[in-house]
Amino acid sequence: MIVKEDSKMMQVLTIVKTLNLPDWWVCAGFVRSKIWDRQHGYDRASPLPDVDVIYFDSDHINEDEEVRLENQLKNIDGNFPWSVKNQARMHVLNDSSPYESSVDAISKFPETATSLGLKLDEDDHLILVAPHGLDDAFKMKLRPTPHFMNNERSWIYEKRIVEKNWNSKWPNIEITS
Repeated sequence: MIVKEDSKMMQVLTIVKTLNLPDWWVCAGFVRSKIWDRQHGYDRASPLPDVDVIYFDSDHINEDEEVRLENQLKNIDGNFPWSVKNQARMHVLNDSSPYESSVDAISKFPETATSLGLKLDEDDHLILVAPHGLDDAFKMKLRPTPHFMNNERSWIYEKRIVEKNWNSKWPNIEITS
């Protein structure tokens, strides 16, 4: 797997594992960008605006805890742009009913190609979650997940397409509505 060959990705996963967070994943652009960089033949990893670390803890939904965890990660290794979010409270941003788990939250990310997560199990084996499969990521197709398709949340997907400007970094991606 291309992740095992990437020492920085493995370093991120190893660091996050040390936090012992419930139902944790490193997800979204962290995984998708690696695939798109490889598909474009890039020798260097594209810079990430953040490293998305998610977890699910319905007993501790205070945003201050997320800030504390981000600071803890920065103290371990300040070279990564850490972003930590407890998915037990993030459904509010997407105007959704509460998520059941981190994987449920990943399935409701705006884009299918971004609905990806990685973590290490107790034996340091890589675990990949891809609720919408890997085809869109590897075929470089950007489209909304069912949660953001043709409904009151569609504007969020459309706004992200404009703001992220992914096709300037990866010109071979195909964007659909």
